[in-house]
Amino acid sequence: MRVKICGVTDPEAFQAACAAGADFVGFVFFPPSPRAVSPGAAASLSALHPGGPGRVGLFVDPDDDALATVLRAVSLDVVQLHGDETPERLAAIRVRFGVRVMKAVGVATRAEAEDAVARFGPVAEMLLFDAKPPPGATRPGGNAVPIDWSVLRGLDVPVPWLLAGGLSPANVAEAIAVSGAPGVDVSSGVERARGVKDPALIRAFIAAARGA
Repeated sequence: MRVKICGVTDPEAFQAACAAGADFVGFVFFPPSPRAVSPGAAASLSALHPGGPGRVGLFVDPDDDALATVLRAVSLDVVQLHGDETPERLAAIRVRFGVRVMKAVGVATRAEAEDAVARFGPVAEMLLFDAKPPPGATRPGGNAVPIDWSVLRGLDVPVPWLLAGGLSPANVAEAIAVSGAPGVDVSSGVERARGVKDPALIRAFIAAARGA
């Protein structure tokens, strides 16, 4: 069971994720998000624990200059694309920057999930299935909205994938059981205030996911 703690912004949360055995720690490079960090801040956090979890950078429709600026400052294992990027754009980023790419897609139905797999499965190293943002949302993810987990059950996905959207220590085990997800991603579900992670909730989430 792979676990990603996304939207980490402070040393306590970063160290808690590392100590609890997270597989990935996510840094958000999307200014409208309350979890956004600068490239320098992400580099400082990453330096606190050499090795350990994979570093994931979340971007929304980034141009090459934005990606280059971040990658000059902090080494990322995966670039997570959470906007309207096309399969061709994913392939171009992989070639130009030599990074693994994860495509996040908002889905509400089985057909949408299958379409996402058909489009992005051949070009992405990982997929992330999230809920569609609610009307009026200013961000594509991190809105604490759950998916109908059952639409993902038995889905044939050729690459590793993560389930996101409204997960918390209280529901992650059920979400895994219903969806069959091999990995989970959490952001707002382990926060004590908007954009502020709670180390105790991080530990509880990882324990619940691994115990599912």
